[in-house]
Amino acid sequence: MGTRTRKLKEAGQSLWLDNIQRRELHDSTLKNMIAEDGISGITSNPTIFMNAVSKSFDYDDQIAKLTKEGKAASDIYHSVIIEDIRDAAKLFLPVYEESGKKEGFVSIEINPQLAFNVEKSISQARAILEEIGLPNIMIKVPSTKEGISVIRQLIYDGINVNATLVFSPECCQDVAFAYIAGLEDRLNQGKDVSGIRSVASFFLSRIDTSVDKLIDEIGEDSASLLRGRAAVSVAKVTYLMYKELFSSPRFLKLKEKGASPQKLLWASTGTKDPSYSDVKYVEELIVSNTVNTLPPKTIEAFRDHGDIINTFEPSCGEGALILSQIEEYGIDLDKVYEDLQSAGVKAFEKSYLDLLVAISEKGMKLLSD
Repeated sequence: MGTRTRKLKEAGQSLWLDNIQRRELHDSTLKNMIAEDGISGITSNPTIFMNAVSKSFDYDDQIAKLTKEGKAASDIYHSVIIEDIRDAAKLFLPVYEESGKKEGFVSIEINPQLAFNVEKSISQARAILEEIGLPNIMIKVPSTKEGISVIRQLIYDGINVNATLVFSPECCQDVAFAYIAGLEDRLNQGKDVSGIRSVASFFLSRIDTSVDKLIDEIGEDSASLLRGRAAVSVAKVTYLMYKELFSSPRFLKLKEKGASPQKLLWASTGTKDPSYSDVKYVEELIVSNTVNTLPPKTIEAFRDHGDIINTFEPSCGEGALILSQIEEYGIDLDKVYEDLQSAGVKAFEKSYLDLLVAISEKGMKLLSD
């Protein structure tokens, strides 16, 4: 068990789990995945917590207790996620320490309703970090225009950041510049820039879903040859840009002071189109100094039949060509990226609000039983 997944680490790529379940934090499931699969981090979001809370009994005692105390659903949600994130961070703390603070991170999302509020996002991020009280936490910040400002400030504060809901090379560039500027701000104030880590979470399968739909509407055989090629091509273009940014004289000045490059993190890696391989967004995205965060089903699939192939970096040059060919059919990729980010922010907010309703309903039911 774990042979194929551990080989990702040998290829220089970090493997994170895109899921959190309270039972698995305590029944050795996650502990075993760290040891056997080489899992070196974990990500979460409101949708994941929605599934965890609504589809299990793991949280019933806590929800019942806090409901009885008269706590609001939003306060109960906060207590639930803080407990899970803290427990996960404790599990990954040895990974964090043994890797020299390069691995072992646990991501927690700020309230999705704050995606366009700079000051409240910064305030909540600081409060979350102080409450959890562990060093291997990454605050997830949506990469909206306002979020870019939040990222820069949090990096200045010395807070690790997972910039999320990234869909385009241009957005990734904005995120990278915010990270670099935050480090420069620290350095200009005589503050240490070593030990600060950040990733940019690039959501991939959703790009293919949107572009494939537009290709299907064109209805031409030649266009159909481009199905399933947009997301990885965008990733290749972005990867080349990142290599250039983080080997530039501007960043090398920071590196001399101990700064680490921001890493690209491949997210939304569960295959949505059943005609594609269930490990498509693993095999096609293997490249060193990146992170891939996988849902449990994709980890199981890769563990069973995944292959370590090295096609990504050698074929990076074709990424821009593929995207150009897609645009020649009249597909506006910039609009696709923009629409996906907007929909992503709304989806996370909806999951958050749905979760509050589920917590409230579950709490009342538990008290009445």
